[in-house]
Amino acid sequence: MARSGRTRTISLFLFVTLALHVLIFFYPILRLCAWLELSGWATLLVFVPLASSQVVSRIFLRHRVSGIARGLRRLADFWLGLSPIVVMTLLVAEVVVLLGLATTFDAAVVVIGFSAIVGVLGMINAMSLKVKRIRFDSPKLSQPVRFVQITDVHIGSRNKGFLDRVIHKINQLEPDFLCITGDFIDAPGVTETTLQALTTVAGPIYYCTGNHEKYEDFDAILARLANLGVTILRDDSLHHRHDLQVIGVDDMEDALQVKRQLDLLDINQQAFVLLLYHRPKGLEAAAAAGVDLMLSGHTHNGQIVPFNLIVKRVFDRIKGMYHLNQTRLYVSQGTGTWGPVMRVGTRSEITLFELSPTATLSQ
Repeated sequence: MARSGRTRTISLFLFVTLALHVLIFFYPILRLCAWLELSGWATLLVFVPLASSQVVSRIFLRHRVSGIARGLRRLADFWLGLSPIVVMTLLVAEVVVLLGLATTFDAAVVVIGFSAIVGVLGMINAMSLKVKRIRFDSPKLSQPVRFVQITDVHIGSRNKGFLDRVIHKINQLEPDFLCITGDFIDAPGVTETTLQALTTVAGPIYYCTGNHEKYEDFDAILARLANLGVTILRDDSLHHRHDLQVIGVDDMEDALQVKRQLDLLDINQQAFVLLLYHRPKGLEAAAAAGVDLMLSGHTHNGQIVPFNLIVKRVFDRIKGMYHLNQTRLYVSQGTGTWGPVMRVGTRSEITLFELSPTATLSQ
Protein backbone atom coordinates (compact mmCIF):
# COMPACT_ATOMS: atom_id res chain seq x y z
CA MET A 1 0.00 0.00 0.00
CA ALA A 2 2.85 2.37 0.91
CA ARG A 3 4.66 1.55 -2.33
CA SER A 4 1.48 2.29 -4.29
CA GLY A 5 1.20 5.67 -2.57
CA ARG A 6 4.82 6.53 -3.37
CA THR A 7 4.29 5.50 -6.98
CA ARG A 8 1.28 7.82 -7.27
CA THR A 9 3.25 10.66 -5.70
CA ILE A 10 6.16 10.19 -8.10
CA SER A 11 3.79 9.92 -11.07
CA LEU A 12 2.02 13.13 -10.04
CA PHE A 13 5.35 14.92 -9.63
CA LEU A 14 6.51 13.81 -13.07
CA PHE A 15 3.19 14.84 -14.63
CA VAL A 16 3.28 18.30 -13.02
CA THR A 17 6.94 18.75 -14.00
CA LEU A 18 6.22 17.81 -17.62
CA ALA A 19 3.15 20.09 -17.73
CA LEU A 20 5.17 23.01 -16.40
CA HIS A 21 7.93 22.34 -18.92
CA VAL A 22 5.40 22.35 -21.76
CA LEU A 23 3.91 25.66 -20.57
CA ILE A 24 7.09 27.47 -19.52
CA PHE A 25 9.67 26.11 -21.95
CA PHE A 26 8.26 24.16 -24.90
CA TYR A 27 5.38 26.44 -25.90
CA PRO A 28 7.15 29.84 -25.89
CA ILE A 29 10.31 28.55 -27.59
CA LEU A 30 8.49 26.76 -30.39
CA ARG A 31 5.97 29.59 -30.82
CA LEU A 32 8.61 32.30 -31.09
CA CYS A 33 10.72 30.22 -33.47
CA ALA A 34 7.65 29.76 -35.69
CA TRP A 35 6.83 33.47 -35.59
CA LEU A 36 10.44 34.30 -36.51
CA GLU A 37 10.15 31.80 -39.40
CA LEU A 38 13.29 29.91 -38.36
CA SER A 39 14.17 26.76 -40.26
CA GLY A 40 13.71 23.35 -38.68
CA TRP A 41 17.40 23.02 -37.89
CA ALA A 42 17.61 26.51 -36.41
CA THR A 43 14.54 25.81 -34.28
CA LEU A 44 16.15 22.59 -33.07
CA LEU A 45 19.38 24.42 -32.15
CA VAL A 46 17.39 26.90 -30.06
CA PHE A 47 14.86 24.48 -28.60
CA VAL A 48 17.07 21.64 -27.36
CA PRO A 49 19.47 23.61 -25.10
CA LEU A 50 16.75 25.91 -23.71
CA ALA A 51 14.12 23.21 -23.15
CA SER A 52 16.60 20.86 -21.47
CA SER A 53 18.47 23.53 -19.51
CA GLN A 54 16.91 22.79 -16.13
CA VAL A 55 17.40 19.04 -16.39
CA VAL A 56 21.06 19.52 -17.34
CA SER A 57 21.66 22.19 -14.69
CA ARG A 58 19.86 20.52 -11.76
CA ILE A 59 20.97 16.94 -12.42
CA PHE A 60 24.16 16.76 -14.47
CA LEU A 61 25.87 20.03 -13.43
CA ARG A 62 24.61 20.26 -9.85
CA HIS A 63 27.87 19.22 -8.17
CA ARG A 64 30.32 20.38 -10.84
CA VAL A 65 32.57 23.19 -9.63
CA SER A 66 34.42 24.17 -12.80
CA GLY A 67 34.06 27.65 -14.22
CA ILE A 68 32.30 26.31 -17.32
CA ALA A 69 29.77 24.39 -15.20
CA ARG A 70 29.06 27.45 -13.07
CA GLY A 71 28.62 29.58 -16.18
CA LEU A 72 26.19 27.09 -17.72
CA ARG A 73 24.19 26.89 -14.48
CA ARG A 74 23.92 30.68 -14.38
CA LEU A 75 22.69 30.77 -17.97
CA ALA A 76 20.13 28.07 -17.17
CA ASP A 77 19.02 30.00 -14.09
CA PHE A 78 18.70 33.21 -16.09
CA TRP A 79 16.47 31.43 -18.60
CA LEU A 80 14.44 29.96 -15.72
CA GLY A 81 13.85 33.46 -14.33
CA LEU A 82 13.11 34.92 -17.74
CA SER A 83 10.69 32.19 -18.82
CA PRO A 84 7.57 33.35 -16.89
CA ILE A 85 8.08 36.87 -18.25
CA VAL A 86 8.33 35.45 -21.78
CA VAL A 87 5.19 33.36 -21.29
CA MET A 88 3.09 36.25 -19.95
CA THR A 89 4.31 38.62 -22.66
CA LEU A 90 3.73 35.99 -25.34
CA LEU A 91 0.15 35.44 -24.21
CA VAL A 92 -0.52 39.16 -24.65
CA ALA A 93 1.15 39.03 -28.05
CA GLU A 94 -1.10 36.13 -29.07
CA VAL A 95 -4.12 38.39 -28.57
CA VAL A 96 -2.46 41.26 -30.46
CA VAL A 97 -1.66 38.98 -33.41
CA LEU A 98 -5.14 37.43 -33.32
CA LEU A 99 -6.67 40.92 -33.60
CA GLY A 100 -4.45 41.69 -36.56
CA LEU A 101 -2.67 44.53 -34.80
CA ALA A 102 0.83 43.21 -35.51
CA THR A 103 2.59 40.63 -37.66
CA THR A 104 3.88 37.49 -36.01
CA PHE A 105 7.48 38.50 -36.73
CA ASP A 106 7.08 41.95 -35.15
CA ALA A 107 5.27 40.43 -32.18
CA ALA A 108 8.11 37.94 -31.63
CA VAL A 109 10.72 40.72 -31.71
CA VAL A 110 8.73 42.74 -29.14
CA VAL A 111 8.27 39.71 -26.86
CA ILE A 112 11.97 38.90 -26.93
CA GLY A 113 13.07 42.52 -26.52
CA PHE A 114 10.64 43.30 -23.69
CA SER A 115 11.49 40.10 -21.83
CA ALA A 116 15.22 40.76 -22.15
CA ILE A 117 14.82 44.29 -20.74
CA VAL A 118 12.76 43.01 -17.80
CA GLY A 119 15.34 40.29 -17.20
CA VAL A 120 18.24 42.76 -17.08
CA LEU A 121 16.31 45.10 -14.76
CA GLY A 122 15.45 42.09 -12.61
CA MET A 123 19.14 41.22 -12.30
CA ILE A 124 19.98 44.78 -11.30
CA ASN A 125 17.16 44.71 -8.75
CA ALA A 126 18.43 41.43 -7.28
CA MET A 127 21.89 42.94 -6.79
CA SER A 128 20.52 46.00 -4.99
CA LEU A 129 20.32 45.63 -1.21
CA LYS A 130 17.58 47.64 0.47
CA VAL A 131 17.37 48.23 4.22
CA LYS A 132 13.91 47.90 5.72
CA ARG A 133 13.65 49.66 9.10
CA ILE A 134 11.10 48.51 11.65
CA ARG A 135 10.52 50.34 14.92
CA PHE A 136 8.26 49.55 17.86
CA ASP A 137 8.43 49.48 21.64
CA SER A 138 7.87 46.87 24.30
CA PRO A 139 7.28 47.07 28.06
CA LYS A 140 9.54 44.03 28.46
CA LEU A 141 12.66 45.91 27.35
CA SER A 142 14.68 47.88 29.88
CA GLN A 143 16.85 49.57 27.22
CA PRO A 144 16.83 49.99 23.44
CA VAL A 145 18.15 47.27 21.15
CA ARG A 146 19.10 47.27 17.46
CA PHE A 147 19.46 44.07 15.48
CA VAL A 148 19.44 42.95 11.86
CA GLN A 149 17.76 40.02 10.15
CA ILE A 150 19.04 38.49 6.95
CA THR A 151 17.55 35.34 5.45
CA ASP A 152 17.71 33.25 2.29
CA VAL A 153 21.12 34.63 1.34
CA HIS A 154 21.75 31.43 -0.64
CA ILE A 155 25.53 31.44 -0.78
CA GLY A 156 26.27 28.96 -3.52
CA SER A 157 23.67 30.43 -5.81
CA ARG A 158 25.26 33.75 -4.81
CA ASN A 159 28.99 34.30 -4.46
CA LYS A 160 31.49 35.57 -1.91
CA GLY A 161 31.38 39.10 -3.33
CA PHE A 162 27.63 39.30 -2.66
CA LEU A 163 28.06 38.14 0.94
CA ASP A 164 30.86 40.66 1.43
CA ARG A 165 28.53 43.44 0.30
CA VAL A 166 25.74 42.19 2.58
CA ILE A 167 28.00 42.11 5.65
CA HIS A 168 29.52 45.51 4.80
CA LYS A 169 26.05 47.05 4.69
CA ILE A 170 25.11 45.35 7.97
CA ASN A 171 28.24 46.69 9.69
CA GLN A 172 27.34 50.21 8.57
CA LEU A 173 24.05 49.81 10.50
CA GLU A 174 25.99 48.99 13.72
CA PRO A 175 23.51 46.46 15.13
CA ASP A 176 23.86 44.88 18.57
CA PHE A 177 23.55 41.46 16.94
CA LEU A 178 22.69 39.74 13.66
CA CYS A 179 20.01 37.10 13.07
CA ILE A 180 20.24 34.66 10.14
CA THR A 181 16.95 32.83 9.64
CA GLY A 182 18.02 29.94 7.44
CA ASP A 183 18.89 29.14 3.82
CA PHE A 184 22.19 30.92 4.29
CA ILE A 185 23.94 28.30 2.12
CA ASP A 186 22.47 26.24 -0.72
CA ALA A 187 25.44 24.39 -2.21
CA PRO A 188 27.98 21.80 -1.01
CA GLY A 189 31.59 22.70 -0.39
CA VAL A 190 31.10 26.40 0.47
CA THR A 191 34.37 27.13 2.27
CA GLU A 192 35.12 29.13 5.40
CA THR A 193 37.11 31.49 3.17
CA THR A 194 33.95 32.27 1.22
CA LEU A 195 32.15 33.01 4.49
CA GLN A 196 35.02 34.95 6.09
CA ALA A 197 33.07 38.23 6.11
CA LEU A 198 31.01 36.86 9.01
CA THR A 199 34.02 37.34 11.29
CA THR A 200 33.86 41.13 10.75
CA VAL A 201 30.42 41.45 12.40
CA ALA A 202 30.98 43.22 15.73
CA GLY A 203 28.20 41.57 17.76
CA PRO A 204 26.94 38.00 18.07
CA ILE A 205 25.43 36.18 15.11
CA TYR A 206 22.43 33.96 15.89
CA TYR A 207 21.49 31.39 13.27
CA CYS A 208 18.66 28.91 12.77
CA THR A 209 18.60 26.27 10.05
CA GLY A 210 16.69 26.46 6.77
CA ASN A 211 15.61 23.78 4.35
CA HIS A 212 18.39 24.30 1.81
CA GLU A 213 21.21 23.58 4.24
CA LYS A 214 19.66 20.16 4.81
CA TYR A 215 19.82 19.43 1.08
CA GLU A 216 23.60 19.88 1.09
CA ASP A 217 26.52 18.91 3.39
CA PHE A 218 24.49 19.88 6.46
CA ASP A 219 26.87 18.88 9.26
CA ALA A 220 29.84 20.43 7.46
CA ILE A 221 27.90 23.68 6.97
CA LEU A 222 27.12 23.88 10.67
CA ALA A 223 30.75 23.14 11.56
CA ARG A 224 32.02 25.90 9.27
CA LEU A 225 29.59 28.43 10.71
CA ALA A 226 30.53 27.47 14.27
CA ASN A 227 34.24 27.83 13.41
CA LEU A 228 33.50 31.37 12.22
CA GLY A 229 31.90 32.28 15.55
CA VAL A 230 28.23 31.91 14.60
CA THR A 231 25.93 30.84 17.44
CA ILE A 232 23.79 28.01 16.10
CA LEU A 233 20.40 27.69 17.79
CA ARG A 234 18.86 24.30 17.06
CA ASP A 235 15.71 24.01 19.15
CA ASP A 236 17.55 25.97 21.80
CA SER A 237 17.60 29.39 23.44
CA LEU A 238 19.87 31.86 25.18
CA HIS A 239 19.66 35.28 26.78
CA HIS A 240 21.35 38.00 24.77
CA ARG A 241 20.89 40.07 27.90
CA HIS A 242 18.65 39.75 30.96
CA ASP A 243 15.62 41.29 29.22
CA LEU A 244 16.04 39.64 25.78
CA GLN A 245 15.76 35.91 25.10
CA VAL A 246 16.60 34.52 21.64
CA ILE A 247 15.18 31.17 20.51
CA GLY A 248 16.09 29.25 17.36
CA VAL A 249 14.00 26.35 16.03
CA ASP A 250 15.15 23.90 13.37
CA ASP A 251 13.29 24.11 10.07
CA MET A 252 10.95 21.17 9.43
CA GLU A 253 8.13 20.31 7.06
CA ASP A 254 6.01 19.50 10.14
CA ALA A 255 3.35 22.18 10.67
CA LEU A 256 3.55 21.55 14.43
CA GLN A 257 7.32 22.02 14.65
CA VAL A 258 7.18 25.43 16.35
CA LYS A 259 4.61 24.31 18.92
CA ARG A 260 6.44 21.07 19.66
CA GLN A 261 9.78 22.76 20.29
CA LEU A 262 8.46 25.75 22.21
CA ASP A 263 6.66 23.36 24.56
CA LEU A 264 10.06 21.85 25.42
CA LEU A 265 11.83 25.14 26.10
CA ASP A 266 11.90 27.32 29.20
CA ILE A 267 10.52 30.62 27.96
CA ASN A 268 11.18 33.68 30.08
CA GLN A 269 7.86 35.50 30.17
CA GLN A 270 9.49 38.51 31.87
CA ALA A 271 11.91 39.07 28.98
CA PHE A 272 11.33 40.09 25.38
CA VAL A 273 11.25 36.78 23.50
CA LEU A 274 12.65 36.70 19.95
CA LEU A 275 12.01 33.53 17.92
CA LEU A 276 13.96 32.60 14.79
CA TYR A 277 12.24 30.08 12.51
CA HIS A 278 12.89 29.78 8.80
CA ARG A 279 9.42 29.29 7.34
CA PRO A 280 6.46 31.53 8.29
CA LYS A 281 4.48 28.83 10.07
CA GLY A 282 3.58 28.58 13.73
CA LEU A 283 2.52 32.12 14.61
CA GLU A 284 -0.39 30.74 16.63
CA ALA A 285 1.94 28.52 18.67
CA ALA A 286 4.37 31.39 19.16
CA ALA A 287 1.58 33.63 20.44
CA ALA A 288 0.37 30.93 22.84
CA ALA A 289 3.91 30.52 24.18
CA GLY A 290 4.38 34.24 24.85
CA VAL A 291 6.80 35.03 22.01
CA ASP A 292 7.00 38.76 21.31
CA LEU A 293 8.58 38.73 17.84
CA MET A 294 9.02 35.86 15.39
CA LEU A 295 11.35 36.26 12.40
CA SER A 296 11.00 34.15 9.26
CA GLY A 297 11.85 34.10 5.57
CA HIS A 298 11.66 31.21 3.09
CA THR A 299 9.00 32.64 0.76
CA HIS A 300 11.14 35.18 -1.19
CA ASN A 301 7.67 36.70 -1.80
CA GLY A 302 7.77 34.54 -4.92
CA GLN A 303 10.97 36.31 -6.10
CA ILE A 304 9.62 36.70 -9.65
CA VAL A 305 5.99 37.48 -10.44
CA PRO A 306 3.67 35.65 -10.87
CA PHE A 307 5.26 33.04 -8.54
CA ASN A 308 4.10 35.12 -5.57
CA LEU A 309 0.55 33.96 -6.38
CA ILE A 310 1.68 30.34 -6.15
CA VAL A 311 3.56 30.92 -2.89
CA LYS A 312 0.48 32.63 -1.46
CA ARG A 313 -1.46 29.37 -1.87
CA VAL A 314 1.10 27.59 0.33
CA PHE A 315 1.78 30.28 2.94
CA ASP A 316 -0.85 32.63 4.31
CA ARG A 317 1.85 35.08 5.36
CA ILE A 318 4.45 35.73 2.67
CA LYS A 319 5.93 39.18 3.41
CA GLY A 320 5.89 41.96 5.96
CA MET A 321 4.54 42.24 9.50
CA TYR A 322 1.67 40.22 10.94
CA HIS A 323 0.06 40.43 14.39
CA LEU A 324 -1.70 37.91 16.59
CA ASN A 325 -2.61 39.16 20.05
CA GLN A 326 0.65 40.57 21.49
CA THR A 327 2.87 38.60 19.11
CA ARG A 328 4.40 39.90 15.90
CA LEU A 329 5.66 37.85 12.95
CA TYR A 330 7.92 39.48 10.39
CA VAL A 331 8.44 37.67 7.08
CA SER A 332 11.40 38.94 5.09
CA GLN A 333 11.38 38.78 1.30
CA GLY A 334 14.92 37.40 1.50
CA THR A 335 18.37 38.91 1.18
CA GLY A 336 19.61 36.82 -1.72
CA THR A 337 18.03 34.80 -4.49
CA TRP A 338 17.65 31.12 -5.27
CA GLY A 339 18.28 29.99 -8.83
CA PRO A 340 18.13 33.03 -11.11
CA VAL A 341 19.87 36.14 -9.80
CA MET A 342 16.74 38.06 -10.62
CA ARG A 343 13.89 39.76 -8.78
CA VAL A 344 10.79 41.06 -10.53
CA GLY A 345 8.12 42.60 -8.32
CA THR A 346 10.11 41.83 -5.14
CA ARG A 347 13.25 43.12 -3.47
CA SER A 348 16.40 41.90 -1.73
CA GLU A 349 16.09 42.90 1.88
CA ILE A 350 18.20 43.54 4.96
CA THR A 351 15.87 44.21 7.89
CA LEU A 352 16.89 46.52 10.74
CA PHE A 353 14.81 46.31 13.93
CA GLU A 354 15.03 49.26 16.33
CA LEU A 355 13.16 48.40 19.51
CA SER A 356 12.69 50.66 22.51
CA PRO A 357 11.31 50.29 26.03
CA THR A 358 7.73 51.46 26.39
CA ALA A 359 7.76 54.98 27.80
CA THR A 360 6.19 55.34 31.24
CA LEU A 361 4.59 58.53 32.49
CA SER A 362 6.19 60.02 35.58
CA GLN A 363 3.87 60.44 38.53
